[in-house]
Amino acid sequence: MTAQPRYVPVSSSLQGVRWRRSSRSTGMNNCVETAELTSGPHAGLLAVRDSKNAPGPALLFSPAAWRGFVTAQDPGPTA
Repeated sequence: MTAQPRYVPVSSSLQGVRWRRSSRSTGMNNCVETAELTSGPHAGLLAVRDSKNAPGPALLFSPAAWRGFVTAQDPGPTA
């Protein structure tokens, strides 16, 4: 059995998704957007794309993998 690819080359091919922009986004479009995939062959995964290239590729992550990535970016409390 082969694993499904963990990306889609054209994010606009993901029909019926609602893309959300990072709450830390600036007005310069320097951020990522995420979408929960609830149907189709990638149901249960999270898609992530570059807001500067919205129709471009999207990486696909399991919810646990994405949480791990986001958690690892948190520098923790500052002194």
